[in-house]
Amino acid sequence: MSEKTLPGYLHPRANGQPKRSTRIFGLFAGAALLSLGSLVSFTLSNNAEHRTTRIPLHAEETVLKCRQLLLPPGPPADFASRTISDRFVDGTKPVHIKNATIWTGGVDGHEVITGDILLDRGLIQGVGQLELSSYSELVEYDAQGAWVTPGLFDLHSHVGVYSLPRLDGAADGNSHNGNVQPWLRSLDGLNTHDTAFEAIIAGGITTGVVLPGSANSVGGQAFVVKYRPTAEKTPSAMLLEPPHSIVNGSYVDPTLPPRWRQMKHACGENPRRVYSQTRMDNIWDLREGYNKARVLKEKQDTYCASALAGEWEGLGEYPDDLQWEAFVDVLRGRVKIHNHCYEAVDLDNMVRLTNEFKFPIAAFHHAHETYLVPDALKRAYGGPPAAAIFATNGRYKREAYRGSEFAPKILADNGIQVVMKSDHPVLNSRYLAFEAQQAHYYGLPANLALASVITTPAKIAGMDHRVAAVKPGYDADVVVWDSHPLALGATPKQVWIDGIPQFETPHSVIKPASSQKSPETPNFEQEAKDAVQYDGLPPLKAATSNSGAVVFTNVSEMIIKKESNIITTFEDAGNNVVIVENGHITCSGSCAIAFSEEYANATFMDLQGGSISPGLTTFGSPLGLQHITQESSTGDGPAPNHLAGKVPGLLGPLPLVAAVDGLLYESRDMLLAYRHGVTTGISAPGGRGLVSGFSVAFSTGAGHKLEDGAVIQNSVAIHVTLSLDSSTSVSTQVAALRHLLLEEAAFEDVRKGLQTIVIHVDSADILATLILLKREVEGKTGTAIKLTVAGAAEAHLLAAELGEAGVGVILMPARSFPVKWEQQRVVLGPPLTAETPIGILRAHNVTVAIGVEEQWGARNTRFEVGWAALSASTELSRTEAIALASTELEELLGLTSPSSDLVVTQKGGLLDFESKVVAIISPTKGVVESF
Repeated sequence: MSEKTLPGYLHPRANGQPKRSTRIFGLFAGAALLSLGSLVSFTLSNNAEHRTTRIPLHAEETVLKCRQLLLPPGPPADFASRTISDRFVDGTKPVHIKNATIWTGGVDGHEVITGDILLDRGLIQGVGQLELSSYSELVEYDAQGAWVTPGLFDLHSHVGVYSLPRLDGAADGNSHNGNVQPWLRSLDGLNTHDTAFEAIIAGGITTGVVLPGSANSVGGQAFVVKYRPTAEKTPSAMLLEPPHSIVNGSYVDPTLPPRWRQMKHACGENPRRVYSQTRMDNIWDLREGYNKARVLKEKQDTYCASALAGEWEGLGEYPDDLQWEAFVDVLRGRVKIHNHCYEAVDLDNMVRLTNEFKFPIAAFHHAHETYLVPDALKRAYGGPPAAAIFATNGRYKREAYRGSEFAPKILADNGIQVVMKSDHPVLNSRYLAFEAQQAHYYGLPANLALASVITTPAKIAGMDHRVAAVKPGYDADVVVWDSHPLALGATPKQVWIDGIPQFETPHSVIKPASSQKSPETPNFEQEAKDAVQYDGLPPLKAATSNSGAVVFTNVSEMIIKKESNIITTFEDAGNNVVIVENGHITCSGSCAIAFSEEYANATFMDLQGGSISPGLTTFGSPLGLQHITQESSTGDGPAPNHLAGKVPGLLGPLPLVAAVDGLLYESRDMLLAYRHGVTTGISAPGGRGLVSGFSVAFSTGAGHKLEDGAVIQNSVAIHVTLSLDSSTSVSTQVAALRHLLLEEAAFEDVRKGLQTIVIHVDSADILATLILLKREVEGKTGTAIKLTVAGAAEAHLLAAELGEAGVGVILMPARSFPVKWEQQRVVLGPPLTAETPIGILRAHNVTVAIGVEEQWGARNTRFEVGWAALSASTELSRTEAIALASTELEELLGLTSPSSDLVVTQKGGLLDFESKVVAIISPTKGVVESF
């Protein structure tokens, strides 16, 4: 049946009109069928024609079902007049939030008001200046001018279906029993015991779409979930407006409009890797599936046309198929399609598919190349899908290689709705706000950046009638922030979901006044243009190398390394000047000579209040050893696993590989790190064996290994991994390590205290064993071992013991999260705990540094350091924060001759969201490289 005949559900005739008797019965059925009850037959008269039509017992139900097919999805007409939420919990006290600065979500994200908010019966009952005399029992919360927003909405999460801690039985996201399976439901795998829920709420996220995985072209149905724990403790109790059939079993109230359904699609590499298919196979599977749905839909439409016309003779049962009914709903425009899709070829494939089968896509997710083909998105049936993307997470596989940090801005400029999402647990969705913050930093306007994690995803999911607005009648899901939500390190002070406070005794850190406003971010217009011009692969090498005199003016701050310390030489002392000649600073401060004739031919750079700071160092990822993480042909590969019996005999009895031999320069992640002030990388050989080998220190801005300064230190530390997540027991791993430390020649320098040993470990129990082993070895050798632990999720539990033993700690990631079993006892920081891991360790005289786990994250080191300074439970100065990723890290790894590169920023300091890295001063190269 064509779309034009759908509204009336009339069976088509040769002349385009039904028989007169059909019309008469159709009207009769519409008015009186509900009263027919047990009527089995009815005699129709049409002048000369007399016949008896049998009305089946299911006629009443069938007519209602057919009429229900005409209703568009959405809330009932009277929804906005509700006075109590369907999720209200009896006994919840009304809350009065007063003295708030409220980002309401209104006026396209521009509306900000000051005043109060009343939460009662699970709803926002009032906003602004309120009359509360009728309330005798109110819980008062004084926001003291703090920013308040609606709860954040994560459009792409796998919380509960890829539950944490990560265990063998905890992954329910993918089925391998078929490629197109619209009948599967993420709800059926939703684990309410996922330890991530509490931490996610602590990030201000109140609602999310929980999706199946992406191993299938159609992975199944997704569900919108409120994250607060319920008394019932079931997945069903967490659902927000699920389809009526989920709530009421097989019964669907025919008087209500249907609720929006959600479904996961995927295209490209993920499904083809699982099923060893090509893209052609995957698109055919989708076409075949949709064709089955189309055939079924047409049967239903034809059936309903006859039923509503009263033509019951021989009609039989309503045609349906439990496996394909959800796909039919897609064709009826009742399903929000969330489509995992990266590259232009796949985006184009899906756009063509939408037009062939006439269904809309709500959003392309991941969508790394959408910014390159916005016009293709606009050709999609029903209008352009939104783009649900990462801020800076990219280049981890071929599909993501052309991703750009400027994509949010470019998409918005082209009229495409932008959503920032987590893909939890791929990214820790507790920090969903950080995705919006980065999008804003790289050019997305502030109103759209906030909307990208609040109002826009709610709209895309069809939930904007009840969540994602601070507005009377909306769900009482609100967040009070300790700073502007787009400021670096912004953290909730309290979160309400359905009017229920989520933290009994929340903790917060006082943020500086500068954090209370939206950052004035840099201008990246040219970089955004270049991203498009170069098809996602713009040149990243430094644009200019100047060995002559460079004069930096309007420098507000200068921080340098001096004897393994970070010191400030001047700060906010007026119009400071710094002169660099041949890569070396020859004058700093007043430097009036900078304007003499001697420097008439010098290059002048106005920093507009910017700074000069030490280059940062990154450690923990395979930076410099891989170009594309998931493409094995682009990297050095794993080192041998000595405990798994897989060591080639040609390498000798204990082969220890050196990362320096596998260095790969000019990867995009390496160059991006350099452009963001990370001038040194330290990487260890890959692999999951006990001993990986010797790490190397290298310049992230070098072109190849033979350049001067390209290799900073051939052998930095020797790296060992001890974990519960190993093919051999912990006791076996420790026994092997004991033998290595006491007997093996390769560890002689470690025994003598000449070389650092870095042990990658998270468990406090294994850490305790290591402290005892260190004492044992030192007792036998009489020499102190230089031991550093990396990862160290549970190190805070042994802070005193680590300090006493002289063991340093590299936290990876810098912001702890319990992904694995051996990371369960992490300290999550405010608002859940007053303390932070860095604060606890430093309080016990433990030398602390921070690292990253994935190479795309190296570029964000400056922001991780800034975040640490803003969130520390004990005061952490800018110089101390910079040391976390420079001098402290270099000391803990054993880097004896660190780089003396300096980073130049414009309009702010290195750790600020307002600043932009514009140059690197390199004494080794004898130049200033500008970007």
